[in-house]
Amino acid sequence: TYLCVSSFFMMKITKATIENIPLIKEIAEKSWQKHYPGIISTEQIEYMLEIMYSENELKNHFENPNYHYYLLGDEEKTLGIMGFENHYQEKTTKLHRIYLLEEAKGKGLGKDALQFLKEQAKNSGDERIILNVNKQNPSYYFYVSQGFKVYEEGVFEIGNGYVMDDYLMEYFL
Repeated sequence: TYLCVSSFFMMKITKATIENIPLIKEIAEKSWQKHYPGIISTEQIEYMLEIMYSENELKNHFENPNYHYYLLGDEEKTLGIMGFENHYQEKTTKLHRIYLLEEAKGKGLGKDALQFLKEQAKNSGDERIILNVNKQNPSYYFYVSQGFKVYEEGVFEIGNGYVMDDYLMEYFL
């Protein structure tokens, strides 16, 4: 467990285990249902949640020694999740997901989580962090404020006729 004092509260970052899969799914679903309507269709949200957060998919992540999930919160409650993969590419960590519940936004939790990620990536020997963010996602501006820069744009087919239209962003440690 990693503790961080922000200006609002004591944040706790705890390594997730396979037993936390139901909680990871619950936070992802709540976050997606609140955040993505208007960015992508309800049908695409349901499709992506199904493929990205199936029990099997999450178990596969936990079986990968380079893939890490953390629970983000305070002393009482888990308010978000973060999933990243060290050595995704040469000397590169990929932030696959960071989701915060609505009540956690604006409290510095995202900034603290990214600071923790930067430390974890550096400790693993990686020199760069990458992520994908939907071009319509307001979180893009958060990543820019934290020093990430767009290095490419991409449209990725994900099946069922859906695509992800993303900025690919990077941060050098």
